[in-house]
Formats: sequence, C-alpha cells, structure tokens
Amino acid sequence: MDASDIITRTADYIRDKFLGEGSGHDWDHIRRVWQTSRAIARTLPQADLLVTELGALLHDVADWKFHAGDEEAGPRAARTWLLGLGVEESVIQRVETIIREISFKGLGVPTPMSTPEGEAVQDADRLEAIGAIGVARAFAFGGHKGRPLHDPAVPPVEHGSFESYKKNTGPTVNHFYEKLLHLRERLHTPAGRRLAEERHAFMEAFLRQFLREWDGEDVAELLG
Repeated sequence: MDASDIITRTADYIRDKFLGEGSGHDWDHIRRVWQTSRAIARTLPQADLLVTELGALLHDVADWKFHAGDEEAGPRAARTWLLGLGVEESVIQRVETIIREISFKGLGVPTPMSTPEGEAVQDADRLEAIGAIGVARAFAFGGHKGRPLHDPAVPPVEHGSFESYKKNTGPTVNHFYEKLLHLRERLHTPAGRRLAEERHAFMEAFLRQFLREWDGEDVAELLG
C-alpha cells in the first residue's frame, strides 16, 4: 500500500469514528488539524509529510481525556491501526511519539516536541484551541463535561503537574487563563505563530466582552 492509500484509508477510518462527536473533538476538528499541520510541515524542510499527516489524523484516536486518563490509549490504538495497514515500524514509532507528546499537560509543565512533524501537528492542534473555533470548542467541551460557564468564586489554577491538570473540573472560562491564553507563546513554528496572532486577539476580545456582559456593565451603561 502506498502513502496516498495509507492516508486515504486512515482519513476514512477517523471520519467514520468521529463524525458527529459532540465535545469539540469531532471529525471536523481532526480534518482542520490535518490540513493545517500539512501546510505547516511544508514550511519545514526536515518534516516528513506521511508522518505528519498520520500524526494529525490519529492524534485524537483514543485521547486520554476520554479513556480514564490512560496516556497510552492513543499510541496503542494508532499502532494497531497502522500495523493493519502494513505501515513500516519506523513510521509507526514516529506517529506514536507525536501522540504521546502532543497534549498540553498544565501551565507549569513544559511540552516540547522532539520532531519537526510533531511541532507541525502540535501547532495545528493548538491553533484549533484559540480563535473563534477555539472559543466554541472550549464551551462545547465544558458542556460535555457538565462544567459551568463561569464562577468568579473559583479562581484559575496554574497546574504544576499533568496529574493535577487531568483532575481539573473548573469552570470553562478558567480554561482560558489556565491554558488557552498561553498557547500563542508556546508554538514552535514561524507559520504557526503567524496564524496565532489574529486568533489570540479574537480570544482576548471575546473574554473582555464575556466578562463585561457577565457583570452587566453593558446594561448599566445603557440604563445609566
């Protein structure tokens, strides 16, 4: 099976698996990460496109957030799928590495990527967490987990370990201060950083307006 067939079969598998998923980790999210990471990888001379595309398509195949915190669920599922396609071991290992390294693990936990393919996929995934779609996905996931929109009495937490981050149950707005507003500065590639600027600015503007409405400032101004 050639590289094009491997990518097509994998995309079809992931599309069928995640179409209509309701937490923001659906096929359209994965499709956009796939497209964006491929575009970013083309700006990186050392990046292998097959590894990049497979890493992007499979990055959420068994996310720890939906598998009781099991960090190896994703690499295992990716390996099983790729072995079934006859993908060579060196490619499988590089895809597993992307899946192991990609997750945000807490504000106090560094998450470097060890390969250029991983940098492309992580940047693409993090771009999905900011901007208009990032805002929508944050609240979709919060609703999926039954979290309140906002609670001023519950402060954000700067998680110093992955275990602490995994246990987080705070309101969705806290997630912006615990993760999303910090992603721009943690991107690896020039292309990713350029794409992040407008999305980050939108997110900041959204938060300002959200908190203004939450506190009724716009109503107070209208009514004097």
